[in-house]
Amino acid sequence: MLYEMRTYRLKTGAVPAYVKLVADEGIALQKSHLGNLVGYFTSEIGPLNEIVHIWAYASLDDRAARRARLNADPAWQVFLPKIQALIETMENKILLPTAFSPLG
Repeated sequence: MLYEMRTYRLKTGAVPAYVKLVADEGIALQKSHLGNLVGYFTSEIGPLNEIVHIWAYASLDDRAARRARLNADPAWQVFLPKIQALIETMENKILLPTAFSPLG
């Protein structure tokens, strides 16, 4: 199992609009293709206007196949520009759990 942590820095004040778009339109699409959502977060202390979401995959190949299916979905292609307009920067990390991690 591996985890993908995606961090988006949004334009100042854009968090409520982003969260509403994802809740109303995006998360169902993402879950239908990506599968195992570990968590979806907003920042409160430290760098502000950030969204962090974490997804679990069986392998890098599993991740690549799932993301390809999401990106090919016509509904996702319509939705994506709506949130891209609110994002300033994006960071992506692949995290591998240690042997003693509870999320192993």
